[in-house]
Amino acid sequence: MAAKTSVFYLTERLSLAAGADPTATDTIDLGAYVDVADRQGILVHSVDFVYQAQDTTDGTVTDFGSAASTDVTVEAQLTDLNRGALVFADDRALVASGQLMYDNSNNSAVNAGDLYPDNFGPTSAQGGRIVINDQMYVRSTCFGTVAANTAIEVTVRVKCSVISLSQKDFMAIALQSTAADN
Repeated sequence: MAAKTSVFYLTERLSLAAGADPTATDTIDLGAYVDVADRQGILVHSVDFVYQAQDTTDGTVTDFGSAASTDVTVEAQLTDLNRGALVFADDRALVASGQLMYDNSNNSAVNAGDLYPDNFGPTSAQGGRIVINDQMYVRSTCFGTVAANTAIEVTVRVKCSVISLSQKDFMAIALQSTAADN
């Protein structure tokens, strides 16, 4: 494995709109970074999930207590395959996940990354996750009620670099990804 670039960040933001148990999904396009012919992929070094509240009447950041009208748990996941729903921790498509638990009555929160990043890749990944798919998928769900005129914003920040893989490593990751798709 040889690094082709220095570390850079990819970001995507999801908006969980007002109402009960809102869900949002989006993609991070990797088409400009992944090249099958050159055995080029993305090495994900780390993933951060940032949780904020937005006042949707003026688009400004507001306090989280205004957006959470009840106790809420916000789950966020980054996967390299589109599962269409939140996945369990043993799913090979899972790159990273995290959650925020907000206690409305005590105005306190706990933010935890529970898989950061995974360790399913080859030892040459040096503790990171190698992705050779052309997209990564971000999904977030709020279990609880988001107050009217607000939204919970979940931003995923992916610290990564472009790498070149040996033919054996590239083939192993491609086979693993194909098997995980089933």
